[in-house]
Amino acid sequence: MFRIFKKLLRIILPKSVFTFLINSYHFFVAVGSACWYGFPSNKMTVIAVTGTKGKSSVSEMVNAILEEAGFRTALANTIRFKIDTNSSPNLFKMTMPGRGYLQKFISKAKKADCTHVVLEITSEGARQFRHIGISLDALIFTNIAPEHIESHGSFDAYKKAKLKIGKALVTSKKRPRIMVANAEDELGKKFLALNVDTKIPFILKDAEPYQTYDDKISMTFGDVTFTVPFPGAFTVRNALASASLARTLGIEPKIIGRALQHMEPIRGRAESIDAGQSFRVLVDYAHTPDSLKALYEAFPKTRKVCVLGNTGGGRDTWKRKEMGAIADSYCDKVILTNEDPYDENPETIIAEMIPDMKHPPTIIMDRRKAIQAALREATEESVVLITGKGTDPFIMEEGGKKTPWNDAEVAREEILTLIQTKKAEPLAK
Repeated sequence: MFRIFKKLLRIILPKSVFTFLINSYHFFVAVGSACWYGFPSNKMTVIAVTGTKGKSSVSEMVNAILEEAGFRTALANTIRFKIDTNSSPNLFKMTMPGRGYLQKFISKAKKADCTHVVLEITSEGARQFRHIGISLDALIFTNIAPEHIESHGSFDAYKKAKLKIGKALVTSKKRPRIMVANAEDELGKKFLALNVDTKIPFILKDAEPYQTYDDKISMTFGDVTFTVPFPGAFTVRNALASASLARTLGIEPKIIGRALQHMEPIRGRAESIDAGQSFRVLVDYAHTPDSLKALYEAFPKTRKVCVLGNTGGGRDTWKRKEMGAIADSYCDKVILTNEDPYDENPETIIAEMIPDMKHPPTIIMDRRKAIQAALREATEESVVLITGKGTDPFIMEEGGKKTPWNDAEVAREEILTLIQTKKAEPLAK
């Protein structure tokens, strides 16, 4: 009902009036819900994570370290909502649900005797004031890369929106206010320049000696060397961000290392799918050019069979051609498929990915069949990389239609089918 009313207002009102009314609505809902639930974040340690890439992984790592240190935690990110030992998947297809959801979530966490809350904060959520009334103790900034350009109007506007999240820490009444930021990122330097009590920069060199492998990384933090069971240099940076914050909270490096070394796979984030096949299969969210490139670079010597698409609905159309070119450059086999077309023609989206590709890709619009084809293409020396959706629970189609979806589950199902098919094949004479 609200969406219909919102569409009607957008049609009949001048843009400036519509924007003012919608922003006012979001602001008063945020303030009202904080008042209704009694500002529960004031009595808890609240750690926020923002940036373009790595937010969900870093929030999961911070949560794992806090749990290993003996704290009772709550976690809200793109992947799931967790209060103590109770966890449920995030089915909203948005990181920060509105209409007071986060205040209600934090209130429930407080009633469950959680002492620490880890939140993923996005520029889109902050633009709708969904972080208002949440009192921060610490903020981790991972990195910045072009994203949500159409939504924000420009890359500069997107960066300013991110920086506003940093200012939420500045205005917090908590003490000390802790800022952990990637000092190799230009915007990270601006986060570190904000007026907070404790500033912790991190750079990749802080993890030396480190080593990346196809299925893990090895790194050093403090005087402790440990492995993290996820691939890629991006994992080193994510672990550094998490560990830097944890040490500032007084957690010893040996506890940090133990927590990260024994982490369970993070759903939809370089998630390894093993259903008995002889080759590797990974599902990853990688929905920006930078994240796609970073994932592919994690497997420099491995034959890569890559399944990807792009989002419709006018969302970041600029990146389509670039992501097609990246896949063409890094992958041995590229299969382009449907992702989230919304009201846009999915074939048009795919066509806009192809212009800079030097090798003709395989186009299979049915995403299940595309994954099936990739698995059949794989050999023992291959890795199949399925990107773009991660843990997204739906394929968003025309007219608001939502088709339930899970890349990881579909991959497992198709692997099992492939194995059974091969078992049923007659032996060659």
